[in-house]
Amino acid sequence: MPLIFILSDSLGETAELVVRAALSQFNSHSAKIRRIPFVTEPGHVEEVLKEAEGKNCILAYTFVLPELRKALAEGATRLGIRAVDIMGPVLAALEEVMPGPPQLKPGLVHRLDEEYFDRMEAIEFAVRYDNGNDPRGLHWADVVLIGVSRTSKTPLSLYLAHQKVRAANLPLILGVAPPEELFELPPEKIIGLTISPEKLAEIRQERLRTMGLEANADYASPSRIEKEVAYAAEIMARLGCRVLDVTNMAVEEIATKIMQLIKKGENL
Repeated sequence: MPLIFILSDSLGETAELVVRAALSQFNSHSAKIRRIPFVTEPGHVEEVLKEAEGKNCILAYTFVLPELRKALAEGATRLGIRAVDIMGPVLAALEEVMPGPPQLKPGLVHRLDEEYFDRMEAIEFAVRYDNGNDPRGLHWADVVLIGVSRTSKTPLSLYLAHQKVRAANLPLILGVAPPEELFELPPEKIIGLTISPEKLAEIRQERLRTMGLEANADYASPSRIEKEVAYAAEIMARLGCRVLDVTNMAVEEIATKIMQLIKKGENL
């Protein structure tokens, strides 16, 4: 039975997939595959070459580092071992058309995969714990956004999720006590969103108009809004959390400030 060594400076999954796809084209496609991941120096390559010498085998490799590709190619030629460079020709072709040189860092594709799944998890989290759904999620969040209605809590949570931040948000409703879980959180985990009553009235009136409702409804009345904003300020003071004034700020601007707060731990 032929032996196929798969060498990689990362996990070696890419090379194995290519090898197995090629093997499937043979009626008798049984072969022993031995994957050797995290090959990081020419000395390690030499050890594999010695083991492969004299065997009915192939060396398939995906090295992004030129010195490893060179060491294996020269060693295989010297010992008469068949070798297939899976990554090198593709990198060389891409260098001719891409605007910059390759980074030559092993394992980048897996880091991209991890980033993708982390982002998807954060998005699912934001949706699941949006608008105070299931207060238990507050404990699991990276950041908790609180504020009265129409302070951009939901779009902010989703925007932050795309930065792999698990954000939960909770509306502060006049006359409704927040869940106890909120008061169990460390203050630095909570960000209060406040807004001027005048700006909030404009936003709510426009919201009512787009919904085909009367713009002078109680939801958008200045007197009610002032009470709501005052109530929210009282809750935020009790929590001792940091407060961000979002008046006349776009979602992107607010999210940037929140990300800075998360990364640097600075006061707003």
